[in-house]
Amino acid sequence: MPNPNANIKQIIARLKRAYPDAHCALIHASAFELLIATILSAQCTDARVNIVTADLFRKYRGPADYQKVTQRELEKDIHSTGFFRNKAKNIQAACKRIIDEFGGEVPQTMDELLTLGGVARKTANVVLGNAFGIAAGVVVDTHVSRISQLLGLTKNKTPEKIERDLQQLVPKKDWVIFPHLMIHHGRAVCIARRPKCGECALNNICPKIGLTQIKH
Repeated sequence: MPNPNANIKQIIARLKRAYPDAHCALIHASAFELLIATILSAQCTDARVNIVTADLFRKYRGPADYQKVTQRELEKDIHSTGFFRNKAKNIQAACKRIIDEFGGEVPQTMDELLTLGGVARKTANVVLGNAFGIAAGVVVDTHVSRISQLLGLTKNKTPEKIERDLQQLVPKKDWVIFPHLMIHHGRAVCIARRPKCGECALNNICPKIGLTQIKH
């Protein structure tokens, strides 16, 4: 259960002041591009994905383009993101379904997105929140998971349970921005093995001040 005493409004307000430009780090120009970039971001840094998609999005303009090439060719194009065979397979499967079932457009509901290859709740939440402005849930990545535990927002360890706890605590109007704030904070200050607690905007309300590492 989430901590009912957690001062979530203060946490969010302080992080908004600290990171006024927090946003999705994956570079994209459409919901479809964001979908592809998010699939590629599994076990890969956003920076690396952005390097790969700079060329990828020039070569592949839409779902049909991914269907015209062999899986092996797509694997070569995304190789440096890691797990390239599975990602290529999922991307082509997702594109086929988008064409066959959704008229070539990325669907705008959680249930429909979850039918696409390589799409679980995290990816669906990223697309819905950042491409369509739909707050269907809260994105839970490693930063969100770790910092939420540090702040006492959750005692759970699995993304699904952490998301349920955060949905109870975080105002729905902040469901989309909250993960970006946490991710920026995790990269800039609350770094897993070398946190800058003295610089932290939350240091006087963090119950784990000075903790250098949290076990997952």
